[in-house]
Amino acid sequence: MEKPNQRGFTLIELMIVVAIVAILAAIALPAYQDSVIKSRRSTAQSDLIGFAQAMEREFSAKFTYANAVAGTVYPDTSPTDGDTAFYNLSIQAVTANTYTLRATPTGSQSGDGIIELTNLGAKRWDRNNDGIFSAAENTWER
Repeated sequence: MEKPNQRGFTLIELMIVVAIVAILAAIALPAYQDSVIKSRRSTAQSDLIGFAQAMEREFSAKFTYANAVAGTVYPDTSPTDGDTAFYNLSIQAVTANTYTLRATPTGSQSGDGIIELTNLGAKRWDRNNDGIFSAAENTWER
């Protein structure tokens, strides 16, 4: 008696494919998540620079930074287009002649650390998210 022609995959072949897909997903997902976090941080840094430009326009018009208010001078969330906010933008310290702008991460970005920019262009990023800016954190670079 002849065996009928069989088509399709065996269970073993199917399980091998499932295992390969699972391994690829385990490798790709963390890399993707890291890229998303970096992209959101980059957007916040760009928004801080835009905020600084708005502060300079404020100073040019009023000859002081002292009365500048986040949300009035510049949007107080990042991204500024109204999508889900991943950073809250604020004026941390302001005098007539100086300011420090801060981007505080929120939501799924909350473990990324605070980002700051001063009127002198000094950039800080609390990489280890401990609330203290060490000398090694006086840059936006990793």
